Amino acid sequence: MIHLALLRGINVSGQKLIKMDDLKRCLEGVGFGNVRTYIQSGNVFVQTPETDPGVVAGQIRTAIMNSFGFDVPVFVIGKDDLEACVERNLFLQEEGVDLKKLYVSFISTEVPDQMITQLNLNFIEPDKIQLDGRRIYLKYHSSPAQTKLDNKWIEKSMNVVSTTRNWNTVTKLLGLF
Repeated sequence: MIHLALLRGINVSGQKLIKMDDLKRCLEGVGFGNVRTYIQSGNVFVQTPETDPGVVAGQIRTAIMNSFGFDVPVFVIGKDDLEACVERNLFLQEEGVDLKKLYVSFISTEVPDQMITQLNLNFIEPDKIQLDGRRIYLKYHSSPAQTKLDNKWIEKSMNVVSTTRNWNTVTKLLGLF
């Protein structure tokens, strides 16, 4: 089975530096097959007989800790989940939407409905979010560099761990499955 692992917080601002060739060798060394990476931000495809994404995430997290000494959150998703991600982004239905301002945060657990109603969404305006299970679609008014809607806000406000990818990366990853 092919899994996509999204690693949180590597190679960002000089933190937790891992070369993708080293990561590939690390994961091959613990038994993953057909290991492929995409760009330096921690997107890696692995093949394994294991079907449980949680088990695969744990194996990858342990391998990274043992090889590089970093505790890195790992989100493992399948092709069906990534296809659903692309199909269910309601921001794509808006006329003239700027794809360069669309992002997706993959989160560790679903956010309960009662928590959603308690969020202070005025804090992030004019940026917008759409929740969808273990994904949060983000639409930035100007750019992610000029917003309060970042991983820190998502994690603190929603009590989750998250990793974010731009829309171009999401669609490219789907094409690589």
